[in-house]
Amino acid sequence: MITKFMTEITAKFNPFSACAKPARLFLTFLPPNARSTGTTINTTLLPRTSTEPSSVKVKFKDGKEMEFNCSKINIKGLVQEVDRHSRQLQKAADLTD
Repeated sequence: MITKFMTEITAKFNPFSACAKPARLFLTFLPPNARSTGTTINTTLLPRTSTEPSSVKVKFKDGKEMEFNCSKINIKGLVQEVDRHSRQLQKAADLTD
């Protein structure tokens, strides 16, 4: 996963819910040095009784924001969508260099 173009990642999930799995796995895919490279990572743990769905929100350097409802998308789809935009930014950066 290309993380150098991400500026902010916000994840909200109930750790006891089955639909929180994509959000938890997405956070594990981030490299250990993600915070030191300028990416802000915010996590919010919802209470066990919460009915709010799990979600992941990603902001990129170009200003684009993507928000995912984790009850409707799996981890593979989530990573593919984020990587698709990151690859576009990588191509644009390569062409300007």
